[in-house]
Parts: sequence; structure tokens; C-alpha cells
Amino acid sequence: MQEVAIRVEKLNKRYRLYERGRDRIFDALSPSGRPKRGKDFPALKDVDLTVYKGETVGIIGTNGSGKSTILKIITGVLTPSDGEVEVNGRISALLELGAGFNLEYNGIENIYLNGTMIGFSEEEIKQKLPDILAFADIGDYVYQPVKMYSSGMFMRLAFAVAINIDPEILIVDEALSVGDVFFQAKCYRKFEEFKKQGKTVLFVSHDLSSISKYCDRVVVLNKGVKLGEGAPKQMIDLYKQVLVGQYEEQADHHAAVSENPDALEYGSKKAVITSFGVRDENGVENATVLKGAPCEFHMIVEFMEDIEAPVFAVSIKNIQGVEITGTNTMAEKAFLESVRKGEVKKISFRQKIDLQGGEYLLSFGVTGFEKENFTVYHRLYDVLNLTVVSDKNTVGYYDMNTKITVE
Repeated sequence: MQEVAIRVEKLNKRYRLYERGRDRIFDALSPSGRPKRGKDFPALKDVDLTVYKGETVGIIGTNGSGKSTILKIITGVLTPSDGEVEVNGRISALLELGAGFNLEYNGIENIYLNGTMIGFSEEEIKQKLPDILAFADIGDYVYQPVKMYSSGMFMRLAFAVAINIDPEILIVDEALSVGDVFFQAKCYRKFEEFKKQGKTVLFVSHDLSSISKYCDRVVVLNKGVKLGEGAPKQMIDLYKQVLVGQYEEQADHHAAVSENPDALEYGSKKAVITSFGVRDENGVENATVLKGAPCEFHMIVEFMEDIEAPVFAVSIKNIQGVEITGTNTMAEKAFLESVRKGEVKKISFRQKIDLQGGEYLLSFGVTGFEKENFTVYHRLYDVLNLTVVSDKNTVGYYDMNTKITVE
């Protein structure tokens, strides 16, 4: 009989959402202790999951499906609203970039801090230190405060600690989207070592090729509900049906567009971007798109003054802030007209997405030239999160769609 590493039964997680901050305060001070304002949002609904020792299990789903929530409950970061959680074995978890790190400590101090939190003695951590440093490979930066690290160095050290601290269960949430391709390859080789050693791995990823290659079983979540569980190929096919709105019980499905509350906004406001979004190949507002599929970025611009030749633009960054690609109506020679005050323009950028699977940030802008001086009317930087789901990731930022012959 297989030994159970992780078991959750009838797991529920509800959040109380309020339209106004004062309603939250009213409920907090309510003499009865029972919330009367706001409404419950179910992040997880009666989810059952069993992971056996030695298995590698993947969880896939669109943004907001409950993937990260269930991992945080399993690791004790969150408390469930209802349900049972059973964990048998020492867990090492990598849920968020640098979670559990003290930004003022240097790398060495954070290694000892994390090892102690997991339950190792100082002497045990000292024995593992050479392996951790070799895996992270960040040189003398390990003696600097981690607040000085780039996101890539942060990730390398965090993952090196998590994977070399000898856990019985490794839990990873999209962590490998940070770091160069060679470091990611090294991490996945470590996954394979773990599998050979009979250790348990539970991980979330939008990289379907990794899910397919490394997982024994896959669970599909959607809107907090477990849609299915089984062999990787079958579950990936199910997930793709969900993404394009063809899953019979989810015909109205679309992934909520995630707007960044900290987006950078500036400009003269002679023209104002009043709305923006992403539509998938079916014309549905959807922040999650399949690699290789067509999609549309769109915005509506209202003009507060006459503008001789406005330029409409869109650009894509990765989550490390690297500008991946972008275009505008001037470069595409798509619109070279004057616009009058009070006019409203609807702009659509249609393209096939050949980016690698992962998370990206979208920016929109309307600019122009006034007496040969470049002028920004309205820019929204990093305003939307775009998720690209892939079952084949190649090297670098985008896929060249290469056709290979070997004779």
C-alpha cells in the first residue's frame, strides 16, 4: 500500500470581500463577531487531493483558480476555512520569491535562517552549506545583504536552499519562471534526482512541457474547483479546453484580467486611455492565452484636445522588467490621421503569441509629436498581467517556430 505524503479533504478557503474599507472596520468591531457587510469569495471549494510518497504531482489552472492558495494551506502559510490537511514529512517550500528571507541579512545568514526554520541544527546546515553555495553559484554576492540582489540572484539562492536542505517533500509555485535557462535546467535535473531518490514533489507551473515531462499525475483547478485529476496528457488537454471556453461545464469561462494597482501612469492627458484589455482567440476577455494562438490587445482612447497625429502603442515585459517586444501604429503605418477633441478611438493589436510560457506585463500608451517634440499624452506601464501557457518551451524569450529535418 502506498504511503501518503499529503492529503487534503473537503478543503475550503473563503475570503471576505468589501467594496469599502469602512465596511471591513464595521465588521471587525461588530459586537456579535459575525460579519454583516461584504460578501464571501470562495477561493477553494471542497477540494480533495492525495499525494503519495515518491510522486511528482503538478497543479495547473488559470490565474485565480486556487493553485497558490492550496499550496499555502498545505505549507501552513494560510489557514483553511473548512477541511482537513495531513502532511507526512519535512516540507521545503518555495512559494514566493525570497519568502522567509530577511532583506537586511546577507546570503549566508539567510541560509542559516531558512535552515533553522525548517528544523535543522546549525551544524547540519554547515554541512549542507557547500552544496547550497555551489548550486546557487552567485559568487561573493552571498556575503552581501540580499536586498542588493537582482531577482535572478534572489531566486538562485532561494531555490538552492529549498532544494539542497534535504526535504522529504518539495513544494514549488512558479519559482522557475525566474532565472536564466541554464539555471532552470539545473533545477529540473534536481527534480529528476529527487524522483530517483523517492522524494515527493508538488508544483504549480504554466509551463505545460515541464508538467508533462516531470509529473506522474496532474490536477486541474478552475475557479476553486477541482475539474479533474489524472495522466498529464489528459489533464493538459482538459486545461486547454478550459482556456478556449470549450469545457462543457465551463462554457462561460474566462480568466479574469489582472490589473496592476501599482502601475505607473503619466502624461499630459490631452488624450486618455479609458479602458484596455486582452481578448483570446474566441474574442473573450481573457488574461491567459495559449502559446501559438492568436489574441488581441485592445484599448479605448478619448481625446480631450485636437491632436495632429496620435501614436497608439503596446509593449510586453517579462516579470524581471526586460522589454520583450512591442509595436505602435506609426511603426506599423496603421494610423496617420488627425483627431478632433471629443473623438473616441478603439484600437486593437492582433497577433499570434509566440512567447515562451510564463508571466508577462502589458503596457499601453498614446503619444505624438508637437512641433517635432515627442509628447506623452497618456501611458500605463505594466498595467496588466498576461499569462502564456505553453506545452513546448524553447530557449530564450520567444519561439522561432523552427522546422527541423535530420537526414
